[in-house]
Amino acid sequence: MQAKPNKEGHATLKQTALGSTGFVSEQPRQNYHVSPQVLWAKLLSLFLLAALCIGLYMTIGVTDWGFALPRRGIKVVAMLLVCFSIAYSTVIFQTVTNNRILTPSIIGFDSVYLLIQTLIIFLFGSMTLIQMSKQTQFVMNVGCMVLFAVLLYSWLFKREGRNLYFLILIGMIFGTFFGSLTTFMQMVMDPNEFTVLQDRMFSSINNVSSDLINISAVLVILTTLYSLRFFKFLDPISLGRDQAINLGIDHSRVVNRCMVVIAIFVSVSTALVGPITFFGLLAANLSYEFMRTYRHSFLVPAATLISIIAIAGGQLLVERVFTFSTSISVIVNFVGGLYFLFLLLKGAKA
Repeated sequence: MQAKPNKEGHATLKQTALGSTGFVSEQPRQNYHVSPQVLWAKLLSLFLLAALCIGLYMTIGVTDWGFALPRRGIKVVAMLLVCFSIAYSTVIFQTVTNNRILTPSIIGFDSVYLLIQTLIIFLFGSMTLIQMSKQTQFVMNVGCMVLFAVLLYSWLFKREGRNLYFLILIGMIFGTFFGSLTTFMQMVMDPNEFTVLQDRMFSSINNVSSDLINISAVLVILTTLYSLRFFKFLDPISLGRDQAINLGIDHSRVVNRCMVVIAIFVSVSTALVGPITFFGLLAANLSYEFMRTYRHSFLVPAATLISIIAIAGGQLLVERVFTFSTSISVIVNFVGGLYFLFLLLKGAKA
């Protein structure tokens, strides 16, 4: 059955096409149909700004180029991997859930990461974690987070008829449970042990190992190539489940594979630099507002470039203004938290 082209139907299409039901200001629908030339111009401006931020980060304060450039280059590659992973996974997650204030971390990936770090130190001591190789820690963290996601997805989709919102609810419950368990172990932990753990509770670009870059790059590239098989379905899926099914898309199958891709991307980025709660929310929503389109072929690159600008600019502030007295996650979570409150207030007034 075809939808009637009435005014009410157009409003619904405008909201769902941007994956932001209930959180879009009531503006004329034609504002969301931007010509490709304008979209490419916006992407170019973001690319130039991102290149400028990376160039400033690579060159400011350099006295020994042979010493500084290779080390800063590793950090830049880590930034690119993390920015792409978080931006891509957040845009996909908000598309399949049709909600702009949800991020993949709501399922509990950050809580699983912190639980693993806390559990190792609580049971075996901080020396075990310190002596463990970076590659072993990375594989263990990614493996546990992906395993948690796969078990959660397979169990819930079989028992609950593939109810995505029930998955999010259960993920929030597990995240809260893991967070409470982590807090309990931290409270009874030796203060010296907790000092070692505290360094791993916040994300940091400075501690990235070059050995982890290669593993992360391979995982991100392979996962991206796999996701391209159903990337073309994201635009119709953003219209909603019923509309996507009417267009001949196997909605459940595509969503299941999207969730696996999201789990891998979030696991890799979290294991590489640590948890950044509001980073994806900030990048994805700024890309929606800046690009003003429903096309994921423009939204994903825009969100990635905005992420690079935020991370590179934030890292410059950490190193040059705050002189390493704070971490990048504190700045990003502060700005992202304010933007999250703005979205909530904006949705309440709509």
